[in-house]
Amino acid sequence: MKDAFEQQVYGFFGFVTDSALIEIDDSMTEEWTITGDDLKSLLFKFMDEFLFHFSAEYFVVKDLEIISFDQDTFTIVVRAQGETFDLDKHTQGTEIKAITYSNMQIHENTQDQNRTDIYVIVDI
Repeated sequence: MKDAFEQQVYGFFGFVTDSALIEIDDSMTEEWTITGDDLKSLLFKFMDEFLFHFSAEYFVVKDLEIISFDQDTFTIVVRAQGETFDLDKHTQGTEIKAITYSNMQIHENTQDQNRTDIYVIVDI
């Protein structure tokens, strides 16, 4: 589950810009605690946190680690590293305006015991 949540963020930023162009600025390390009411709301709030920081601070993520993932309390602690988005350096992909609950799906252990599939639709 943890890896699937992390991959959602990498997919998000891969949509926004060319991820290969993002570097890590050590001064741009962020750590957030996100809580939800259930797994889907946790996923929504997790993705929305990254959208907020991209929209408000132009923060693009190169690397992240979920430090803590508690499925009983629906709490995630995540550390993200990246840099400020700059049109002189980064390609401009498609702007994501919102994360949606529309048809959000989380499938655990569907085909093999170590696999989680997540589907999130975003507004562009």
